[in-house]
Amino acid sequence: MLKQIGKQAKEAAAEIAVLSTGKKNQILQSMADELLKNSKKILDANKVDLKNSKDLDLTPALIDRLTLTEERINGMANGLLKIIPLEDPVGNVTENWQTDVGLDIRKIRSPFGVIGVIYEARPNVTSDVSGLCLKSGNSVILRGSSYCLDSNIAILEVLQNSLLLNNCDKNIFQIIESKDRQDTIEFMKLTEFVDLIIPRGGKGLIQTLVDNAKVPFILDGDGNVHLYIHQDAKKEHIIDIVINSKVQRPGVCNALETLLINSEIYQDMGSLIIEELLKNEVELFVDEKIKQDFPNLNLANESHYETEFLDLKLAVKVVDSVDQAIEHIKAYSSGHTEAVLTESKEVADTFAKSIDSSVIFINSSTRFTDGEMFGFGSEIGISTQKLHVRGPMGLEALTNERYIVTGEGTVRG
Repeated sequence: MLKQIGKQAKEAAAEIAVLSTGKKNQILQSMADELLKNSKKILDANKVDLKNSKDLDLTPALIDRLTLTEERINGMANGLLKIIPLEDPVGNVTENWQTDVGLDIRKIRSPFGVIGVIYEARPNVTSDVSGLCLKSGNSVILRGSSYCLDSNIAILEVLQNSLLLNNCDKNIFQIIESKDRQDTIEFMKLTEFVDLIIPRGGKGLIQTLVDNAKVPFILDGDGNVHLYIHQDAKKEHIIDIVINSKVQRPGVCNALETLLINSEIYQDMGSLIIEELLKNEVELFVDEKIKQDFPNLNLANESHYETEFLDLKLAVKVVDSVDQAIEHIKAYSSGHTEAVLTESKEVADTFAKSIDSSVIFINSSTRFTDGEMFGFGSEIGISTQKLHVRGPMGLEALTNERYIVTGEGTVRG
């Protein structure tokens, strides 16, 4: 089964690689239209997944990520429409020069070919990834969570119909329907057909990939996200940014997981910050200093500082300086996103230069680590590794560079 899917993807990749930008944009428009036309079909399938999930003891945050609504389907369609005006990276000349012997050398962007995406929970990824792969000239093989398979299949069928309506190979988008974990592992080894794998999931998925993959991959690691409030932070911004970072959507990878508060800020308004978090039903794990003031709260331990909660849970610690904050973040960061609130350029620069995460925010919510928020239309993932690409990955990240060299009967002497 996997080899057949791989073969079909390879054949489809050859077709999509030569599609014009206009044709790809036409398909994206059709994909958005078809999602809206078939929203009932998709929502009915999602209801099946939600019903089955009741037996799986999923966290409220995971159920939120699994749940589709009319509004979220509209969001999926809008995400596809936002890709249309973006520059098509395929064929872009990034450098051009002539050598002494008369060779004209162009470095150009080209599709990878077949992209494999393994993802957990969110069925909207099926649409986002398909749109990005289409515009960047790649075919895609999707492997979603077993507990949202019905939703993913329904979305995929709608997207494949868009391809057929535009006289294109429907196998440009494919999904692995098996629920067998072994098939996921075999997919990671499908070097004959798959050029690149991008995982979107937690530590378990990442470790499985590291242990088993033979296909090259980009790590979309977990988001143990930190926010440090320096002593000179604008007080009128603090509560809004903390609450937005943690509460708006706690089940996503750019949500805040550890809050570090400078001791001067804590003395001045620490109680207000804690009480506002509790008012928003956030379960807190705090250090001994905060525990003295709030004896009913849980005392934080090493595991809390290491954890990406993906839930209404937060570790909170008081530090005396930016250096202490940096030391803590270096010890526990997953390399995803960190933020600092400060009015000092020196402190902001020190923070940004000292911490080697893919995205650093200054005086902003961590929730902006997102391809759509960065102007990429949508994203295929957030890379926490250092090779090829880091941070939110849009169209350009789904291409690589190669050389087209033109001579005039030129031979090497």
